[in-house]
Amino acid sequence: MLFIVGRALAYGRRTALVSVVGNELGALVMAGAVALGIGSLVERSVLIFTTVKLAGAAYLVFLGVRAFMRRGAHADLAAAATDARGGWRACLDGFLVGVTNPKSVVFFAAVLPQFVDPARGHVPVQMFTLGLIFVLVALAADSVWSVIAGTARAWFGRSPRRLRLVGGAGGLAMIGLGLGVAVTGRKD
Repeated sequence: MLFIVGRALAYGRRTALVSVVGNELGALVMAGAVALGIGSLVERSVLIFTTVKLAGAAYLVFLGVRAFMRRGAHADLAAAATDARGGWRACLDGFLVGVTNPKSVVFFAAVLPQFVDPARGHVPVQMFTLGLIFVLVALAADSVWSVIAGTARAWFGRSPRRLRLVGGAGGLAMIGLGLGVAVTGRKD
């Protein structure tokens, strides 16, 4: 959620909404990986978990630094609305954040099996379906946060100085989130 709010504050509603779609596509890939059994490998391997976690954290910090450095470039809301960040690049950014989130793998691997009925067969299909439901709920919730934060950005946009501040805050939020991801989680 902080990633999406940071994107909305730094780039606007459109970029945030497209980032949500990419993020949820990345989470869906992770749900598929868990359904196929790859999730348990990531969950059990400290090296793989740490590698995925640090890659995701580094990418979040990169996105945050980029947003912070470009905060003045989006002082004009009309120009920001046509920024390329609202297109495929924003979707790719969101996808990379979603697919490198090891906490999604651990969540899917820990929670989804509890709701699977092996007697019904097709366990991977059941797990993927449950993951899809989670992703759809997250898509709706994150979209709401995108609209709320994008609306706040539009209000701040009445003043170029305030908009630079809120764009910088969005970048700092993503940097903080990336650093938080890097230092938290499993260490065993």
